[in-house]
Order: sequence, then structure tokens, then C-alpha cells
Amino acid sequence: MKKVLSIIVSYNFEPWLTKCLDSLLQSTYPADIFVVDNASSDDTVVRINENYPQVILHESGTNLGFGRANNIGFDYAIANQYDAVFLVNQDAWVDPACLAYLMEEDYGSNVGIISPMHYDGTGLQLDEGFAGYVKQEQAHLDHFAVPFVNAAFWLIPISVLKEVGQFSPIFYHYGEDSDYANRIQHHGLKIMVNTKAIAYHDRQTRKAVSSAQFFKREFIYFLTEYANVNHSFPKAFGYGVLAPIKKAFQRPSATPYHGFASYFSVAFQVLAKTAAVIRTRKRNA
Repeated sequence: MKKVLSIIVSYNFEPWLTKCLDSLLQSTYPADIFVVDNASSDDTVVRINENYPQVILHESGTNLGFGRANNIGFDYAIANQYDAVFLVNQDAWVDPACLAYLMEEDYGSNVGIISPMHYDGTGLQLDEGFAGYVKQEQAHLDHFAVPFVNAAFWLIPISVLKEVGQFSPIFYHYGEDSDYANRIQHHGLKIMVNTKAIAYHDRQTRKAVSSAQFFKREFIYFLTEYANVNHSFPKAFGYGVLAPIKKAFQRPSATPYHGFASYFSVAFQVLAKTAAVIRTRKRNA
């Protein structure tokens, strides 16, 4: 049986701690659990130490963000000769057979990432974001390939981590998974979804995004385009830096929050990352 390390990045994990950890401990396919705590201000660390002694807990002491914290788990998995890592969001849980289905399916060659089906926290319907990756006819297959699936539940073979690398530190929170999916494509690997594996992402009650949150997401999107190793640098510059300037001149109804100055600000923020983007693109290539 192959060794799997489940990795959870936690920050004020208490609302989901029991449901998330218990679901992994009840998995029919055994896996060790590695939690990287990003300096939670609640009782996450105390509760894990008291109630889950079998969990490997790393206290970062500061909020490293999603990517850098997961990289600590990747380092541990590689150093301790695991065969795969299973990333699980803190606001999520899995069916008992989820990991078994993910591990035991034959996906063919060149597989980089494997994901279960993502249901929302009610368990009654697909997670809204995930539903956009699945076509109706694909749901009847045992597994299928997609260009992208968010990293709420990613199974990654260690061989892929060694080939593709870890999350790019240029992304603090959000964008890491899009960047990694671009790199998976660059290496000729596939992202697969297993329809028999079921997991739940409890985010259906999140509030609508504010203007500030919207433009933060726009910045992250354009930064991922600038860093996209599948683009030549001139093309990446166009998609990452020039595209938000173009959006600034679109009619107000073209985006949920239109702002001439805001899109110029996004463009300059992305442009300011040029040195880091160049380093990231070289490393990822």
C-alpha cells in the first residue's frame, strides 16, 4: 500500500477542525495527517495537541499563506518517503472511501493531479465553483480530465512534486493553484477528476465579494497570467500587464465593479512584480 500524507493548512481552524480531521481519520485508505498552522489566534493548536495526538502538527509562528505553508508539508513528505500528498482545505471534509477511490483508480499515464467531486457543505449539490469545471456528460464517467480544479482537494504523486516543483512563493493566498495547474500543463501532465470519490467544501454561505476583494482577485488573476510559463514573456506581459489597462477603458457594465483607476492600479501592482515573475518563470520552466 502506498504511503499518503494528508496536508491541511490551518488558520483559526476550530469551526471545522473536528469534522475535517475525523473524516480523514475515518478514511478506509489510511493516511498520515500533517497540519501546518499559520499562527491561529483561536484554540486550534491546543485542541489538536489535546485531542489528536496522531496528527503531525507544525506551528509556523507566522501566517505563511497557503502555498508556502503547503510547501512545508511537501518537504516533510519528500524527506519521509511518502508516495503522494493529499491537500485538504481546512473548511472541508471527505467521505470515508474518498481517498481509496482516488488512490486505486487506473488513470493511465501522465497524471499530475487527481481530485474528487466537490460537493458543498450541505452535501446536496456540487460546490458552485467546482460545478463550473464539470460538464453534464462527464459526470457519468469514472474519471475525466479537466484543465483546472481548485486545490481544495488535490492528490499529487511525489514524483510529480519532484518534477514540477512546489507552490510558487510569489503567490501568498489564492493564485497558487492556478499557477500550479499551468505548470502541470507545461510538463505535459493531466488533471483528473474521479467521480466516485466524494468530498465536501463548506463555503456556500460566503458573502458576496466587495469591490476591494474583487480587485484583489483581479490582481491575482493577472499575476498568474504574467507568471504563466506556457506563455512567451511578451505574451505574458500582454495578458498580465496590458490586459488590466484595456479593462480600464471598458464600459462600466463590463465588470461587476468598474473602476478606471482601480484597473490601472492593478496593472501597476502586477508590473511591480516583474523581477519576481521573471525569477518564478525561470524556476518553473
